[in-house]
Amino acid sequence: MATDPYAAPKAHVADVTIRTPDGSFIPEGRGVSAGNGWSWIGQAWELNRRQRGTWIGLFLVFVVIVLVLSFIPFLGSLLLALLTPVFYGGIMLGCEAQRTGERLEVGHLFAGFKTHTGKLVAVGVFTLVAFIVIFLVLAVIFGFSMMSIMTGGSEPSPEQIRTGMAGVLIAMLIMVGLSIPIYMAIWFSTPLITLNNFEVGAALKASFFACLKNILPFLVWGAVMFVLGILASVPLLLGWLLLGPVLLASVYTAYRDIFYAG
Repeated sequence: MATDPYAAPKAHVADVTIRTPDGSFIPEGRGVSAGNGWSWIGQAWELNRRQRGTWIGLFLVFVVIVLVLSFIPFLGSLLLALLTPVFYGGIMLGCEAQRTGERLEVGHLFAGFKTHTGKLVAVGVFTLVAFIVIFLVLAVIFGFSMMSIMTGGSEPSPEQIRTGMAGVLIAMLIMVGLSIPIYMAIWFSTPLITLNNFEVGAALKASFFACLKNILPFLVWGAVMFVLGILASVPLLLGWLLLGPVLLASVYTAYRDIFYAG
């Protein structure tokens, strides 16, 4: 019996994932192997190598801005907290431009002020409020005990001093513990906002869970960066002219690895 060559196939045809030339975007991120933490650094170094001078110039301008704002009492620190995600957004746009064949420019540092500025500032607001809340909680928990020691009317006893020092150490540990989830939430928020047009809440959530899926590669990345940071600090911090740009670009390379496949 003749078959109709134009008839629709009767067998089940599986859905095919449509891949863009840049790979398939994974909105929630994926877990990668521990060794990828080292790969992020290597890929960031390669991005830097292509335009070493431009990367160093961008990094130096960023450092100068941070230092200038840091010396302005109160207002400078506030502006720095609010605007840092905007600068990072611009750096992510620069990395994306370089990856796609365009040239990185020092002006990319300010590209975040041209697009998604409100969302990026909102990330800064989230960060600022989160750390203020942590500080207030610690002040309430440990402030009263320290105050009672300082205002007891007599010289503190060795036992009271030991108790106070233990309280300060515990407060510092709690501060670190509570800060880690905040950094997890903001780490990939800037590329997700600037490059994928995420809303602020969705970007913070996706960043947090992406980091949670990749604890091991982040530990590798952190350990390598710690060692490189020590080496870069001798002599006179000059090594940071090379390592600083790599640190900035590694946020982008980690983002590409975790949020894209293929």
